[in-house]
Amino acid sequence: MAEQKIDNTKLEEAIDAFLADKERESFVKVMELLERSMVLVPAMPPADLAPELKEQMQAGKLVRLPKETKLAPCLLRKDSGEQGLPIFTSPEKIPADKKPPMVMAMPFMGCVSMVMSDPDKVMEIVVNPFTGMMVITKAILEVAEKRRQAAGQVRTVKMTKEQFRNFAHNRVSLALLPKYLFEHKEEGLKRLQQEEGAFLVGLYDEVYPKGEKSGCQAGDFSLMTLNLTDNIQLTRLDMPDETMKDGLCYRVYAVWKRDAEEVLYYTLEKTKDGNFIAKITSEGKHETVEPAPDNGAEIEAILNLVERN
Repeated sequence: MAEQKIDNTKLEEAIDAFLADKERESFVKVMELLERSMVLVPAMPPADLAPELKEQMQAGKLVRLPKETKLAPCLLRKDSGEQGLPIFTSPEKIPADKKPPMVMAMPFMGCVSMVMSDPDKVMEIVVNPFTGMMVITKAILEVAEKRRQAAGQVRTVKMTKEQFRNFAHNRVSLALLPKYLFEHKEEGLKRLQQEEGAFLVGLYDEVYPKGEKSGCQAGDFSLMTLNLTDNIQLTRLDMPDETMKDGLCYRVYAVWKRDAEEVLYYTLEKTKDGNFIAKITSEGKHETVEPAPDNGAEIEAILNLVERN
């Protein structure tokens, strides 16, 4: 593990700012700082590591490993089989109960190179997965890798309109909408049900820079609310047709449990391995649950998940 001190204070402030305001400029700022940052990567120590070095690691000391040492990074795995590379901006971002066998310090751009060397195995980089998680998708990593290979060019992260639109779709369905519903509960659901697409367009406009509209129309969204039982109300939200492609959430099921006054939030997402049901927790954590059934059986599948919750 590297012996230099890592100070990512400005990077962590930029990440907090992006998570708070969702502005494209904030996202670009994070990427600019990341490209110049050293980060911590969880790893498995080699089997032939000297006992004294293992003892030093277990004691939390910095260790300089021999140059020929080969390390295997720890990966996060979804139920769909897709994997992500977790990185941390500081030791404080690693909870005590989640500490890996060891961490190695390396440049973020080295992490990008490592992921892009095997893009079919690792799909994304997850920054601080346990505290204020931020996901760097493959589309963004591809841009960063091109910039790494063309070192010396202006340090600006550029996304095409389509890439940013895809980012906005998932930002709304996987972050902004569930956060709003978890905070406002029944009143939040009522507002969504009453305003429908107009409310969602407002969330999209929050993602885009001030003065720039998303281009989404209220009619792009379809909403249906069902009282399945005396206790369970289900609201189905169909996202715009263009979300029916890999990596995007194309449908949301928001559930209101009257007895517990609790919101449950499920998403249907398309991946290269098929469609999956996922769940967003009240803490904002994304969990892949199970393969999605045919459209006609979705409501029954969601009801079964609610009853098991």
